[in-house]
Amino acid sequence: MSKNFDRASEYEALMREHQINAVIKRPIGVSAFECDECGNPIPESRRIASPGCIRCIDCQTVYELKDKHYRSV
Repeated sequence: MSKNFDRASEYEALMREHQINAVIKRPIGVSAFECDECGNPIPESRRIASPGCIRCIDCQTVYELKDKHYRSV
């Protein structure tokens, strides 16, 4: 049983490292001034806090919820 926990722990550590590297190595572009979804202006504070953003906070929240629940396999 201990081997199963060791394997699960190793797998979790590997997946965490992979996810961290994906975020660290992603290309960061210039933030958009208008939301790609609704066309409303993106506040300067959001553009500074999240470099490369293309959606306003409301549209980004909806996007992440849809991505979480409707992820393709």
